[in-house]
Amino acid sequence: MTAGAHSANGSGEEPVTVTDRRRIDPETGEVRDEPAAGPGPADAGPVVDEQTSDEQQADGAAGEPDARVAELTADLQRERAQFANFRRRAAEEKQGSVAYGKQILIDKLLPIIDDLDRAREHGDLDSGPLRSVADKLTGVLAAEGLVAFGAAGDEFDPELHEAVQHDGTGAHPVIGSVYRCGYRLGEKVIRTAMVTVTDPAPAGDAPGAQ
Repeated sequence: MTAGAHSANGSGEEPVTVTDRRRIDPETGEVRDEPAAGPGPADAGPVVDEQTSDEQQADGAAGEPDARVAELTADLQRERAQFANFRRRAAEEKQGSVAYGKQILIDKLLPIIDDLDRAREHGDLDSGPLRSVADKLTGVLAAEGLVAFGAAGDEFDPELHEAVQHDGTGAHPVIGSVYRCGYRLGEKVIRTAMVTVTDPAPAGDAPGAQ
């Protein structure tokens, strides 16, 4: 039951409305029917599009695995690149270690090679078992990349030759005598040649000149 009343002073204010929500009518004693009242405008919640929400959830669920796969793929590519760089560095270090060990051994053998060269100059290696030993040693070292340089008449190069005596003007110096051969191991000079420096022979003194 609803009742309304004006204020006693008749000021024209809005009437106060009182709603009776009792289930049993106090006058008749009968049970009232529940009004089919829904929530008011203030109580109404926001309208949610269920289809749109489901689609967004599905898109998010599908996007997460794709992002994870891309991340793992990038990690794998980085690991493969790092491993390839490691193998390259390891191979270079191994190659450098082998070359360094070879150079140390050849450096220790150079005095023996010098003795064999002097013996060859004196004719001691023309025959006999020592000649065979010298030839085998020379062949083994040559197979490892050892090359001798520095011969009489070659142009003098201060980076390859160590001059112990200078004869002539020095305008176009050449090697006069060789006291000690120089050696390369591959592209690396492991010992300079010890030589004397002189002027080149005149063109008229060359063999076959008129």
